Amino acid sequence: MARSLMQGPPLLTNEQLERYSRQIILQEVGVLGQRRLLDSKVLVVGAGGLGSPASIYLAAAGVGTIGIVDGDRVDLTNLHRQILHFTHDIGRPKTQSARRHLEDINPDVKVIPYQTTLTSENALDILKDYDVVVNGSDNFPTRYLVNDACVLLGKPLVDASILRWEGQATVFLPGRGCYRCLFPSPPPPGTVPSCAEGGIIGALAGFMGTLQAIEAIKILLGRGETLANRLFIFDALEMDMRIVRWQRNPACPVCGDHPTIRELIDYEEFCGLPGRHAVAAEVETPTVPEVNAEEAWELLQRGEAQLVDVREMWEWTQLRIPGARLIPKGEVLRRLHELDPSRTIIVQCASGQRSAEVTQLLRQRGYEKVFNLAGGIIAWMNQRLPVEFGSQ
Repeated sequence: MARSLMQGPPLLTNEQLERYSRQIILQEVGVLGQRRLLDSKVLVVGAGGLGSPASIYLAAAGVGTIGIVDGDRVDLTNLHRQILHFTHDIGRPKTQSARRHLEDINPDVKVIPYQTTLTSENALDILKDYDVVVNGSDNFPTRYLVNDACVLLGKPLVDASILRWEGQATVFLPGRGCYRCLFPSPPPPGTVPSCAEGGIIGALAGFMGTLQAIEAIKILLGRGETLANRLFIFDALEMDMRIVRWQRNPACPVCGDHPTIRELIDYEEFCGLPGRHAVAAEVETPTVPEVNAEEAWELLQRGEAQLVDVREMWEWTQLRIPGARLIPKGEVLRRLHELDPSRTIIVQCASGQRSAEVTQLLRQRGYEKVFNLAGGIIAWMNQRLPVEFGSQ
């Protein structure tokens, strides 16, 4: 005679049975799997290009608790790829708009916002209650911080990165290696451009963030093969996909056989970057003097200014402003002898971000006639001013 193995209320309500019906019908999910998702907790680090699609699909799938860590506010430049946010959200904390969006998608989901920057002081406390961590951060200090915290806590980590038209993704499971096994040390500062410097196609963020959601769901369900010990590399421009296998490093300082890192460290220092207090001080510096594209053109036409391009060589060979002198940002201090402090100097990059930093740096060193080209070469081209293409 058949009898129930469990007592108590139904696993799912009638509304939940209907909401997740197309998912429940999958053999790998079923009613028990859906209940498992509803009881699960996932932390998404970053409500940006990767975190947006990842959290949206996790919420739609019925992951019961989603934590969102992000200290930024919504900016107009975010909206082409960060689909958690809308135009009317500009200026709002990202966690606020993320929470509203996710709860509108699925009232079953509890969203826990952390409107803060993840640090060595708060990371372990924030991560400890979650089943899976999805990393959507876009800087190396946070990537290493999240990795080390997950290793110390024994948490699965779904990792991805994007730049221009290319994306990478992998999964780090406890005991099977970590981010440091793949990348033992960060690249030198300035050698890898940010999305603001190198650019990003928005739909790529959607593709890679959705992939992260799939991997997290498989981990929560305990079904299928994840990207553990496999690095997925995607070139959207050429539509090329490949898998590179990697192995845990027994000598890894965090997850190896004899770990030497047993607590969180100073990750800004580890990555060769200024600490958080120094960064905060930079934010408080006066507005960088700048000229717009038309003003710069007039000064250059009259021979009253020299133009310095602080982008990298690969950017220069693709596109440049005629007459500009290439001095990559990282080489400026040792090539000061190439600048004439008695003349007006216009500093230029792709969008005006790197050049603003260099302008401020030169001003601090006594160059009183240096100005940033507002908007960089993008603003220059928008005004239909002359450019050169290809290598010289």
